[in-house]
Amino acid sequence: MSHFDSSSPPLARPAGEYGRVVLLYGGSSAEREVSLASGAAVLAALQRSGLDVHGYDLAEGGLAGLEALAPDRVFIAMHGRGGEDGTLQGALELLGVPYTGSGVLASSLGMDKQRTKLLWQAMGLPTPESVTLDAQADWAAVCDELGLPLIVKPVHEGSTLGISIVDSREALEAAYHEAARFDAQVMAERFIEGPEYTVSLLDGCVLPPIRVEVPSGFYDYEAKYHSNETLYHLPSGLSEQDETALGELCQRAFEAIGGEGWGRVDVMRDAQGRFWLLEVNTSPGMTDHSLVPQSAAYAGLDFDALVLRILDTTLER
Repeated sequence: MSHFDSSSPPLARPAGEYGRVVLLYGGSSAEREVSLASGAAVLAALQRSGLDVHGYDLAEGGLAGLEALAPDRVFIAMHGRGGEDGTLQGALELLGVPYTGSGVLASSLGMDKQRTKLLWQAMGLPTPESVTLDAQADWAAVCDELGLPLIVKPVHEGSTLGISIVDSREALEAAYHEAARFDAQVMAERFIEGPEYTVSLLDGCVLPPIRVEVPSGFYDYEAKYHSNETLYHLPSGLSEQDETALGELCQRAFEAIGGEGWGRVDVMRDAQGRFWLLEVNTSPGMTDHSLVPQSAAYAGLDFDALVLRILDTTLER
């Protein structure tokens, strides 16, 4: 496992070498507001670094508008469907424009929580058992199989949108219908009780893990983006040995889907000290509450330098 080396200079080339950079944000997914916040922060960072950068909301002019800007490279600050799920990445491949983050396959897989888990299970990586739900599901059988409490979540949604913790059979069907408002595919997952960790990956290196502590016990949309009560523990409190094991696990999980450039893997730890992979994020948030910037800062990389490090990966495509 490679740890991040903050001593390497973030901008070893003239700003003009990047050419015209288009920062993509917004879009039309349920995570549009988060993307707008991420995009605004990244745009400001690139401007402070003196790059020729143009912010562009893909919902306003579509791909035709993007082509008209004639980008030399694209920084993707979009989250959710239409920006993080491989469709945008496929369009950029056809246009021949280098972009930040993972390619088509990894982006598509990372957006599909159920198929990501199937892949991890096939590779022997630990992830909680899950089942696919539909409106005719045998709710009692699902509870018997996974136990209570359990988690219900949309398969293709991010930012914890539509996710519920279910602690009774009666609540399961209602949680399914809530998740189905966000996605046609819904899954139930065994609940892992214990601390939650997140590990950021940058250009093949592992950044310091963060332990997330939420007073309510549920790291939901409010806790992620608005609450000032959510605690982010850096250092994580894990032993050096456990941090290494966690980093190696997350790097394997990211590489399993073909992840590139940068990303984040979310993990739970049970009472026996075992780590369980929950999901991978191939275009993580870059807001003032987001986890990758916090981890990078702890490693000695400020926000502007982090943005340039991510953009640097497009020079290798």
